[in-house]
Amino acid sequence: MILNVPVEIYALIIAVLIDLFFGDPPNKWHPTAWIGLSIRRLKFLSPSSNYVQFIYGVFLFLIIIIFWAGTTYLLNYYIQSLNYILYVLIIGLFLKSTFSIRMLHKEASKIKTLLEQDDLDQVRLEMPALVSRDTSNLTSQQSLAATIESVSENVTDSFTGPMIAFAFFGLPGAVAYRVVNTLDSMIGYRGEYEYLGKFSAKIDDLLNFIPARLSACTLLISSIFLSELDAKNAWHIMWRDHANTASPNAGWTMSVIAGALNIALEKDTQYKLGDEKRPIVVEDINRTVKAMYCSAVLTMICAVTLILIIH
Repeated sequence: MILNVPVEIYALIIAVLIDLFFGDPPNKWHPTAWIGLSIRRLKFLSPSSNYVQFIYGVFLFLIIIIFWAGTTYLLNYYIQSLNYILYVLIIGLFLKSTFSIRMLHKEASKIKTLLEQDDLDQVRLEMPALVSRDTSNLTSQQSLAATIESVSENVTDSFTGPMIAFAFFGLPGAVAYRVVNTLDSMIGYRGEYEYLGKFSAKIDDLLNFIPARLSACTLLISSIFLSELDAKNAWHIMWRDHANTASPNAGWTMSVIAGALNIALEKDTQYKLGDEKRPIVVEDINRTVKAMYCSAVLTMICAVTLILIIH
């Protein structure tokens, strides 16, 4: 501790600076990619029976999270004996691997540029980096909406969740959060591996209960500061529509953005958030990204406050 400031705060600042200035490393050197690889290898050993698949899914969840969170805990314990500055740098570097703001901005901006160029075919090819749905027949308006939805929803997964987990439980907590989130994204969906991922999906829902609502609050506050956004309508739509999605968490952040932009966000017959007061335009991607950055700053303030209280 330097100047009575906990090491976690220095590590958090370093992690954010690494993300903003350097972004993510290649998958070869990215811990989240390693986590994904370990899940993928165990996933293909899954049995076909629904019941046995569910049991195997619980086993897979426990094995993956114990291994990665445990390894991080041991690493954290070992490097404490190193030079203080080196310790902070290593913690910051590994913490960075649990979240990403720049990458989300980069992917959203890529879609924005392609839409401005009317290159819809390339948009459809690039969209899977942001969404899991079939993108082969998306229209320009649907691509715009999907990009805005993805950015707003990922405020929780990509930043708030890892930051809050780090504030409470240090680096092992942030890594554990990323493991659960990665498990959910890889096996927590309907289809061939539905029962394999049921346990992971439920844990992910529970884990994101507070971060999703905190993200909605920070986005709501952001809409007060950003003149292009409608804070009053964001509040109204959030309370009216947050429960319209199948996910108990995703609707919170998406409904805030839908209200703030005075647009409607909808996915086939699955949900509709907001009122279509005007059509969605390309510039709405920039407005959403600005809200994301403002939300990230507010989340950092929350995380630093929690660290100071806890430590």
